[in-house]
Amino acid sequence: MTEKQKDGLWENVKTIFWALIIAGIFRTLFFQPFWIPTGSMKDTLLIGDFLFVNKMAYGYSKYSCPFSSCPISGRILGSEPERGDVVVFRHPTLGTDYVKRLVGLPGDKIQVKSSVLWINGEEAKQVSAGMFSETKLPQGRFRTIPQCINRPVGEGGECLKEKFVETLPGGVSHSILNFANRSVDNTNVFTVPEGHYFFMGDNRDNSIDSRVSPNAGGVGFVPAEYLLGRADRIMFSAAGKRLFYFWTWRSDRFFKEIE
Repeated sequence: MTEKQKDGLWENVKTIFWALIIAGIFRTLFFQPFWIPTGSMKDTLLIGDFLFVNKMAYGYSKYSCPFSSCPISGRILGSEPERGDVVVFRHPTLGTDYVKRLVGLPGDKIQVKSSVLWINGEEAKQVSAGMFSETKLPQGRFRTIPQCINRPVGEGGECLKEKFVETLPGGVSHSILNFANRSVDNTNVFTVPEGHYFFMGDNRDNSIDSRVSPNAGGVGFVPAEYLLGRADRIMFSAAGKRLFYFWTWRSDRFFKEIE
């Protein structure tokens, strides 16, 4: 190898090195990319939505860095999340990143009765918003088949779920889906400990969330240091198994604000 070739190779190595450093800093301090892999937040977030997590929203903890490597105790430079925020957080025991809606703040008393959320004795009122419709086909890389209230539905048929607009105490409104009456539609009263938060998926009958403890396969209360950031806007969305399947792109969801 000539000296000129060696110099060129070294320049390429340095370029790649600094590019990785800059990308790592950007991902750690500002915005982290996140693909939606499951339907637990339908119809707010669909399988195949791509978003950037705003990591400045709640400050930083050791989980803000790749491999949970930030030398931080607790949380720094943070502000308190608000009820109704859509949040990406680290599962307290599995180490997997989840996205759910924040419904319970420290000290809140949370209960679900007959599929209706109650917070500190106040009902989060639900108003019918018709039906959510999607095609019954395998979705995303996990090839998930949606569940339908109008079953039986053949492959390629119209799959329906009841849709409601829920208003949380404080006035934040968002859509939720309901499929059937299940055990998580009626719960005991949960009292959220200090320094912890309570999360639920908008697709209420298809969400692993705080209604079930980690020991029973759920999420339970999430400590503040496990919050990674707030999901504010969908940047891109694809309904197919692969990103380059351009015929599955959902152009109506590009740059869509998350409510």
